[in-house]
Amino acid sequence: MNSNTDVVRPAVIESRPGYATRWTAMLFIGISLMVITIDNTILNVALPSISRSLSASASELEWIVDSYVLVFASLLLTMGALGDKIGRKRSLQMGLIVFGLASLGSAFSTTTTSLILTRAFMGIGGALIMPATLSIINATFPPEERARAIAIWATIFGLGAGIGPLTGGVLLRFFSWQSIFLVNIPVVIVALIGGRSFIAESKDDHAPAFDLPGVLLSITGLFALVFGIISAGESGWTAPQVLSTFAAALVLLTIFVIWERRTPNAMLPLRFFANPAFTLANTALILMTFSLFGLLFMLTQYFQSVLGYEPLLAGIVQLPVVVIFMIVTTQSAKIVARLGTKRTVAGGALLVGIALLYYHFTLDANTTYPIILIGQIIFAIGFGMTTSPATSSVMQSVPVRKSGIGSAMNDMTRQVGGALGVAVLGSILNGVYRENLMPVVQTLPQLTEPMRETILRSIQGAHLVASQLADGAQRIIDTSQLGFVAGMQQALLLAALVMLVSAVLNFLWLPDVVTRTTDVD
Repeated sequence: MNSNTDVVRPAVIESRPGYATRWTAMLFIGISLMVITIDNTILNVALPSISRSLSASASELEWIVDSYVLVFASLLLTMGALGDKIGRKRSLQMGLIVFGLASLGSAFSTTTTSLILTRAFMGIGGALIMPATLSIINATFPPEERARAIAIWATIFGLGAGIGPLTGGVLLRFFSWQSIFLVNIPVVIVALIGGRSFIAESKDDHAPAFDLPGVLLSITGLFALVFGIISAGESGWTAPQVLSTFAAALVLLTIFVIWERRTPNAMLPLRFFANPAFTLANTALILMTFSLFGLLFMLTQYFQSVLGYEPLLAGIVQLPVVVIFMIVTTQSAKIVARLGTKRTVAGGALLVGIALLYYHFTLDANTTYPIILIGQIIFAIGFGMTTSPATSSVMQSVPVRKSGIGSAMNDMTRQVGGALGVAVLGSILNGVYRENLMPVVQTLPQLTEPMRETILRSIQGAHLVASQLADGAQRIIDTSQLGFVAGMQQALLLAALVMLVSAVLNFLWLPDVVTRTTDVD
């Protein structure tokens, strides 16, 4: 059987389950996606409040964020394959229930340990929801509407991530930190009710037997990989525990590849990677989210700790990126029709690289917002041009009945790319920051050793120590800001080079016409 032909008679298309209600279903697919994409970024603005309420240490705060990311990324492939087998609508509904219960548990957590555990449980729900949303679109919409529907999906993904900090800022202005979790409950209920009524069930009717060894190897291998990336951002890339974790990831994922090549019931058919539309588009998404999450990580701190913006204002000034991204993404299908996939994706990556280079040369401790806005506009246009066509390329390159695993790969690349962006670019920033601060902390006799380490750990720590000093406080603040900016400039330079490489790769090898991988096992 070969699913390379998507051209079928209109009567056949209209008889598809869910065809009549597909655009209403898109509304509830979008709501389901929105609840997890907002959750990816809304938590960051609440961390100070959580720290005060639960007496959480810096390490505990990191794990409140990372426990979700770790579980989410580790389970994506497995949950995507599960959705293909048991039904994508069923997978989505199960994920929403798990996510809602975990949100409720997080809101009523009274210790950091319980909050970390409920956040990890939330990651299970997210891993069920995210691949299901995109795979339902791929299975429900006919070929002539699929690119538009995927563009809407990509717009919602970017919108949720972009308005997360602003939503968190507004909620924290009027309510306690628990509100950022409680707000998920009514959204989940609406998504459940609407999805049950309007989303049609779809699955792989010829799904192979469950690939248990593949599942175990992928979960443990991805867990080790993401854990290593997170640990590298905290302990450095050459720390023994980091190197051993990466070694374990390499061994497990290598065995996974060998197993998937030999088993007739492969969870992830490796023939997909022979299709450049699949491999190059996934690479583009990894590198794009590498730069996006790294930039967001730095800019959020830059706005508040260098320019002195309040959290709510720091969220508001990032709205132009969201608005421009939405406009460009919704028009991306027209851009692709005019320029072709490869030129659109490569051009978007080029614009993002130019924006990051622009920031490298213009950002300092006194940059005014209009200067920053120029970079935001260029970045948002490039980001919007790349995301939807690359996602569409991934989904159109896999057989429709394997939509769940195709969607899971698309989602996993975003998570791994984002984790790498924060870890790699954060490490560069922190290394340069410490190098700039070291001479100062060593020449101020009033600093205790714990104070010195707090200053060197982060710019927020430097401000905290400075607030406790009568003498030398301004020198610490000024030097920490200059050190942070210097580190940020070096990290931005690397991110820019990464995106320029991505632009070249996609221009040279990403195909304009997507050929669907042969549907054989």
